Amino acid sequence: MPDSTPAARLRALLARDQLQLMPCCFDALSARLIEQAGFPLTFMSGFAVSAARLALPDTGLITVTEMLNQGRSICQAVDIPVIGDGDGDTGHGNPANVRRTVEQYAAAGFAGIMIEDQVAPKRCGHTGVKAVVERSEALRRIRAAVEAREAGADLVIVARTDARSAVGLDEALWRVQAFADLGAEVLFLEAPRDEHEMERFCREIPGWAMANMLEDGLTPWLPPERLTELGYRLAAYPLSLLSSAVAAMQGALADLQAGRAPGTRVSFGELRRIVGFDDYEAFLERYAE
Repeated sequence: MPDSTPAARLRALLARDQLQLMPCCFDALSARLIEQAGFPLTFMSGFAVSAARLALPDTGLITVTEMLNQGRSICQAVDIPVIGDGDGDTGHGNPANVRRTVEQYAAAGFAGIMIEDQVAPKRCGHTGVKAVVERSEALRRIRAAVEAREAGADLVIVARTDARSAVGLDEALWRVQAFADLGAEVLFLEAPRDEHEMERFCREIPGWAMANMLEDGLTPWLPPERLTELGYRLAAYPLSLLSSAVAAMQGALADLQAGRAPGTRVSFGELRRIVGFDDYEAFLERYAE
């Protein structure tokens, strides 16, 4: 497949022998800020999109159509590869649904998609996952996603298991190994409880391992150097931007209530630059007589 596709560029990044830091976005503006800060890729967080778009919890309430609409805006706003979360997680149903979801995410411009083994409706992996589907169903989902990729819907398949919380570590490790055997490229064991579990995952399961660095979550928050030592290739920061943005907006609202201009903000000129006013004016100048 062409080297210029989003999936090909993502694979090239992951093939480098270094940890890739991946702040997660929730809209086009947050994705652009990630790109402008110099990060080489991003991830559309289902939790963050549910919160920002609907002000609802990540419990399967947002639809695949809403996620795709958000994803198109994000992918069009940046040149860096974007991995898709959200209703892509469970594939939105049986293997036929999984295949169509993968095809839709590829058409929207994503570089990758995450497919997981939770029962529907799914929920954030750090908020008390109680159940995952049977092994056979979990494998069918990944198989359908891989076959869709091989049929032309070129996405990097991120295979996630929540079995650590629902069943136990040994079952989780069995599942990620099986996902790798089916052809998943990035492997994601959600919510390991300590560094020993994280190290065991990276040591026992071959492939590109992804860590989920959620502040105040179930997994210890480790610096990049330690994640590299453990063997991770990808580090996702799912809610860092959203939680920071909420804190900033709450502070600004408190300032306005007190009758003063918000103290922490970018200038009007900088905001104009970020959203592209300068580029817009330069474009129109090319057509001025």
